[in-house]
Amino acid sequence: MRRREFIALLGGAAALTVGAPARAGQTVERADLMSVFRSFGLVGTFALYDVPKDELTLVDAKRAETRYVPASTFKIANSLIALETGVVKDENEVIPYGGRPQPLKIWEKDMSMREAITVSNVPIYQELARRIGLKRYHDWLDRLDYGNRQTGTALETFWLDGPLEISAIEQAHFVARLALSQLPLSGSSQSIVRDILKLESKGSLTLYGKTGWRSSSTPQLGWWTGWVSNGGKITTFSLNFDIPLPQDAPKTVVIGKTFLATLGVI
Repeated sequence: MRRREFIALLGGAAALTVGAPARAGQTVERADLMSVFRSFGLVGTFALYDVPKDELTLVDAKRAETRYVPASTFKIANSLIALETGVVKDENEVIPYGGRPQPLKIWEKDMSMREAITVSNVPIYQELARRIGLKRYHDWLDRLDYGNRQTGTALETFWLDGPLEISAIEQAHFVARLALSQLPLSGSSQSIVRDILKLESKGSLTLYGKTGWRSSSTPQLGWWTGWVSNGGKITTFSLNFDIPLPQDAPKTVVIGKTFLATLGVI
C-alpha cells in the first residue's frame, strides 16, 4: 500500500472513531421489583441511573424506553428555558397567573417560579410559555435533546396533552446532565433550577425532584423525576405509572421512595 493511501485510510479510521457513540453503560433489569407496583395495585416503570458507574437499573425495561407526555415534569426544562431566554429574570420574579378560575385554588395567585414549581402551578408556566413562544421552544428542545422534541401548535399545552413525549430513561439522563451542570446552558440557570427542585436534605443526602400528572389521558399518568446527591455521588431516577383512579395520584412520591430505598439509594 502506498504511503498516501495508508495515510488516507488512517484518516478515515480516525474520523470513524471520533464520530462513534460513546460506550454504552451497563443495564440491569429488575423484573423482581415489579412487585413494588403490584403492592400498590398499579402498573408502571422505574429507571435508576448510577452516574459514576454509568449503569441503568430498569423495572419494566420496555416501558422505560417508551415515550409518554411529560406533564409537569417538563417544568424542569421549562424553567431552564425561561431563565436562559430571559423571559423571567430569576426564580423570585413574580409572574401573573392571569386572573381566571383554576382547578386548584392555590393556583389562583401571582407567584414566583420558585413557588410555582413547588405547587406545580400550570397557569404560571403557561404565562412563561407565551413569553417564550414556539420558535424558541423548537430551538431549545433540540439543543437540550429533550424527548421527541415536538411541540405541535398548542403553545400552552404541548407538554400536558402532547405531542411532546419523553421516556423514563431519557428523563433520567436529562436530569443527570442538569445535576452535573452539563446541559448547554449557563451555569447560573442550571444552578437556579437545581435549587428550586430541592425537596429535602438529611446529612450528606439531598433529594431533588418534580412530579407530574397527566389527567387528560385514559388511563391518567403519573411521573416523578429527579436525583439524589449523596456525598457528591449523583443517582438519577424517573418513575411513571398508570393512574386508574384519581386517589392513586398522590402515591407517586411514596412509590418512588420505595424504589430508592429498595435499591439502596436513600
